Amino acid sequence: MADLTPLLAFRWSPLAFHPTDELSAADAASLLEAARWAPSLGNRQPWRFTLGHRDDETWKRILVNLPEREQRWAHRAAALLLAAHVDADTAPGAAPADGIAYDLGQAVAHLTVQATALGLHVRQVLTVDRAGLVADLHLPADVRPYAVVAVGRLGDPLSLPADLVAEETSLRHRRPLADLLLR
Repeated sequence: MADLTPLLAFRWSPLAFHPTDELSAADAASLLEAARWAPSLGNRQPWRFTLGHRDDETWKRILVNLPEREQRWAHRAAALLLAAHVDADTAPGAAPADGIAYDLGQAVAHLTVQATALGLHVRQVLTVDRAGLVADLHLPADVRPYAVVAVGRLGDPLSLPADLVAEETSLRHRRPLADLLLR
């Protein structure tokens, strides 16, 4: 493997989060600051976030809009962060245009690298009830939910439901670099 910063090499998306560890205000601010400084087409910065800390009302409203399979592990995350974008041209509940999704992806990627630097982990969930999030979080009309990001410290993988343990404890794989190059 080519020389890679440990912030990227050791990043991974766990299912097992520590069930009592909390996300400090300083760490939450650091994550959001990293997202704020992400590259953005035309410096539009179309991303918006809603942060819920474990068991607060916002966290609960985000959690119930995840599929049941994701709720089985996400309820242990210290925080759930709704990643959304501003786009007046998109119908409620619809996915965003490519450029806006790219910008939002950049912001979440920066947040993810910052989480690794802080000793935290994140896992993204794209299959969410977008219309439910709009309603339950009383989002402005031009804000479109896109993903939920679970944030926390690692927990015990054996605390997961049995069918998720194998997924959590299996080796991490990536395509060979040569597979990524078109020519």
